[in-house]
Amino acid sequence: MKISFLLHNAYAIGGTITTTFNLAQALAERHEVEIVSVLRHRELPNFVLDPRVSLRPLVDLRQERDHPLHQRPARVFPRSEYRYGQYSELTDRRIAEALATIEADAVIGTRPGLNVHLAGQAPPHVARVGQEHLTLDNHSPRLRTALRRAYRGLDVLTTVTEADAAAYRRRMRLPGVRVEALPNSVPDPVLPAADGSAKVVVAAGRLVPVKRYDLLVEAFAAVAAEHPDWQLRIYGKGEEQDRLRRLITDLSLWNNVFLMGAAAPMEAEWVKGSIGAATSDFEPFGMTIVEAMRCGLPVVSTDCPHGPAEIIADRVDGRLVPVGDRDALAATLLELVGDDELRRRMSRAAQENARRFAPGPVVEQAERLITEAVSARRAGRRVVRQRQGGTLTARGSAARDTALIAASGALRLVRKGRP
Repeated sequence: MKISFLLHNAYAIGGTITTTFNLAQALAERHEVEIVSVLRHRELPNFVLDPRVSLRPLVDLRQERDHPLHQRPARVFPRSEYRYGQYSELTDRRIAEALATIEADAVIGTRPGLNVHLAGQAPPHVARVGQEHLTLDNHSPRLRTALRRAYRGLDVLTTVTEADAAAYRRRMRLPGVRVEALPNSVPDPVLPAADGSAKVVVAAGRLVPVKRYDLLVEAFAAVAAEHPDWQLRIYGKGEEQDRLRRLITDLSLWNNVFLMGAAAPMEAEWVKGSIGAATSDFEPFGMTIVEAMRCGLPVVSTDCPHGPAEIIADRVDGRLVPVGDRDALAATLLELVGDDELRRRMSRAAQENARRFAPGPVVEQAERLITEAVSARRAGRRVVRQRQGGTLTARGSAARDTALIAASGALRLVRKGRP
């Protein structure tokens, strides 16, 4: 099969990019795979991409940031979507053109706004697979309304947790759309797993408020007071960096807590630690939790919606603590820091239990979903488009969002309804 991923920006850093690269590379062992990146802002991606996967940008911000069409607001990408400000009439047109001419058997959208494009603009022969990397509850009521209408043009919608899949089935009511949980996968480690002897706690992710690294630093102050030979290393970059640096200084933790900057891949850094930490108020899945566990680190995580509790078996391969509870987090870290045998036992369990997120089982499920969607499209069971004169329209509610009209030899986007 020919499979295309439609991604926001393959040249940035983030969990969706990581999991898209992982899945694309695994599928490339048996299929022809490409990643279509809507935006590009640098020469090479931050993450190494398997040469078997082709990468194609649509808008290069290095040359086109000031393009006249990029100064006009997007009309197809939903206004209520988080990334709306980065989209424009130029991205609308480039995405529409890419989808109209795509040769793939299946296209996989990787965020709500791109799923809207995919559902309403993909050619009739293309199987449309939308991915949800956040959660339904994370979206505003206005965006949920737009998605409820547009997503009826999808064939498959995947979520990263069973809890979110159940929420979509129960609340969105998408007739004819298959909704399944498809967890993110993490490649098999190539380095020896951590042995639990290093006196290091490791955390990784974007330095943004929802990740609550301030809570982790404050909790680690208690660890440093009792075990001054232990360190906390936080990997990532983002808007919270300066505030965290000030917090580290205010707590006199400059010998114990280190902001390490971004690292990709993270495997070489995980194995230098003995405990992983994740302190988010909200975590759709928990990619870094799985990465840490696959490298032999038991993870102490907040029990936030939705992901951590579907990954960590509390007191078996890690620990779950209440969201925002600094004292509980500190006490749990101290428990693992002070008990070498407990740490080693949880390390072994973490490696074993995290194997379910290896590429093999996840890719097998993804292949099955894609293959069945492609077969259904070819059999005409999920064809939602029909040609009327010179206009491609979509049957059902997706038609109210967008249509592609051929005019004067160029593609022009025409709005057919409210978002």
